[in-house]
Amino acid sequence: MISGRNFTVTVARGFGSGGKEIASMVAKDLGIHCYENRILTLASQLSGIDRQLFENVNEKIQKKTGFSRLLELLPKRKIPKPELQKFVSNDQLYEYEKQIITEISKTESSIIVGKAADWVLRDSDRVLSVYIEAPREFCRPRIMEKLGLSAEQADRAIEETDTYRAEYYSYYTGGNYWTNPVNYDLTLNSQKLGIDGCVKMIKFALIQKFPDLKIEL
Repeated sequence: MISGRNFTVTVARGFGSGGKEIASMVAKDLGIHCYENRILTLASQLSGIDRQLFENVNEKIQKKTGFSRLLELLPKRKIPKPELQKFVSNDQLYEYEKQIITEISKTESSIIVGKAADWVLRDSDRVLSVYIEAPREFCRPRIMEKLGLSAEQADRAIEETDTYRAEYYSYYTGGNYWTNPVNYDLTLNSQKLGIDGCVKMIKFALIQKFPDLKIEL
């Protein structure tokens, strides 16, 4: 558990690096929510609503429980989902994702995985941005086990998913490079540090960046 002003941890991660697992473990340790696929699910639902109707719904949501309540009701993804298709932009959908991420950051402490959240919240002074990566020999067996794939299939899933994420990030950030360490406060190698080690490093970094937070390491 923690005490102090609200903050957001954004996590970008290579496919198979354990980034989502690490984010979930940090969230559990701190007693806060971790959001990933549910942001896309909610954004997809909202993007199908007439704009004026959405504004009315949005106003009611903000007055009552915020987007976080809606997200809590959506199912979490248990198994990693590779992106085996080419990136196709959807500006309207991204605008809803941005709004959801921004509203979450205003109303609660949380961890947000993916969705270029570090870029969306780049002007906030209460954000710790993290990038997690690992060599292929670490990622491959993890994907093989979780998805039941061969080594060749796992390699393809890693390559295509990371390419998709890089193109998504570049398009919506105006050409920024997804894996550029300058984009982030903290870059971690989950093979060298281990999953538990990465969890500890993120919590330590939170204390260093936000001295008002009271966190048990």
